[in-house]
Amino acid sequence: MKPVIALVGRPNVGKSTLFNRFTKSRDAIVADYAGLTRDRHYGDGRVGKREYIVIDTGGFEPTAETGIVKEMAKQTRQAVAEADVVIFVVDVRGGLSAQDHDIARYLRTAGKKVFLAVNKAEGMRDSPLLAEFHELGIGEPIPVSAAHGQGVRSLLDLALDDFFGDEDDSLEEADEGEHPIRLAVAGRPNVGKSTLINAWLGEERLVAFDMPGTTRDAIHVPFERNGQKFELIDTAGLRRKGKVFEAIEKFSVVKTLQAIADANVVLLLLDATQGVSDQDAHIAGYILESGRAVVLGINKWDAIDSYQRQMLERSIEARLSFLRFAPILHLSALKRQGLGPLWKALGEAYASAFKKMSTPVLTRLVHDAAQHQAPKRSGAFRPKMRYAHQGGMNPPIVVIHGNSLDHVDDSYKRYLEARIRAHFGLVGTPLRIEMRSADNPFDDRER
Repeated sequence: MKPVIALVGRPNVGKSTLFNRFTKSRDAIVADYAGLTRDRHYGDGRVGKREYIVIDTGGFEPTAETGIVKEMAKQTRQAVAEADVVIFVVDVRGGLSAQDHDIARYLRTAGKKVFLAVNKAEGMRDSPLLAEFHELGIGEPIPVSAAHGQGVRSLLDLALDDFFGDEDDSLEEADEGEHPIRLAVAGRPNVGKSTLINAWLGEERLVAFDMPGTTRDAIHVPFERNGQKFELIDTAGLRRKGKVFEAIEKFSVVKTLQAIADANVVLLLLDATQGVSDQDAHIAGYILESGRAVVLGINKWDAIDSYQRQMLERSIEARLSFLRFAPILHLSALKRQGLGPLWKALGEAYASAFKKMSTPVLTRLVHDAAQHQAPKRSGAFRPKMRYAHQGGMNPPIVVIHGNSLDHVDDSYKRYLEARIRAHFGLVGTPLRIEMRSADNPFDDRER
């Protein structure tokens, strides 16, 4: 599971600038989810093969008792609760404030690992101004400049050390025969995730249990169906109550993002009676970015008439057009209708995500595609595709080698994708195509 880093501090100390540094983007916000104030944002970051989630919070006033400031404080407390590591950001130029002391007092009781980042400290590594921040009792002040990038990488390495340490960064591809299918059920609150999970567990009469070991209380439920092992990564707040599972409909953004990142296949559950919301589109976008196989399940299908069904299908086509490859299943979790076809679709999506595609077959497909429709010339450049091979799984990646391929446009890549999908019967998984051009030995010749 990806570790979670929360950035907290009083207003205008540079948290958002640091957030953008950590996520290497100016617009790395994964989503502004309905029901959360706009002062709590989530983003993805990566250093090498180490991936993490960052939460940017609004200005924190722990003692606030009224109004929007109280709401912002509530959001920040939630972010701290969800985080594995907290980075407390202060401003060296503004000096220590009473508010900084209030925040430090709160963080000392929160039971989280906290790093003290003293921002706006460009060129001030040995400045005596840093010494006063020892008063906060949070630990060694770490001078950084979010605006200039100074000290940011060292701070990030410190925050991530406990989670990755010296472990091998190489990513091994999953083997279908040995590993269970990791399945996440995602969707906004009250779409029926809990009802569906309970239907699955009850229908299969399985012994399921919590697997502890993460501070975030993410729950993995192993179970087996028709000889196939699954591991359900819960986002619905599944809890054990004696021998009976009690599912509590509770939505946590971090929990959902982590479950998606950790899964092989994601079931995105939509509510037929509510249509496609912004939140559904945000979650769908994150699934696509993560490269996960996905199946769209429309729950409560039995609760709408034929006209509403038609309008819903149009809405899905318009708002989730980027998931055209995903199969759409109609079901009723409450009445346990449509669960058989749903399992079949999930299995097919998983098989597609881990499909092995041989180099000779891919190369022949690419050559046949070029004979049927060659890529457009770009000025003096004529793209020529020489051979193709598989570069990864979950999602499948096809790497095409040749000359001047950086001039191949997106529409041609979509054309190649359609032909590869059709040949290998890929359903429910994104397919990524990477173009790699051979270096021209004459580019750097002396003139």
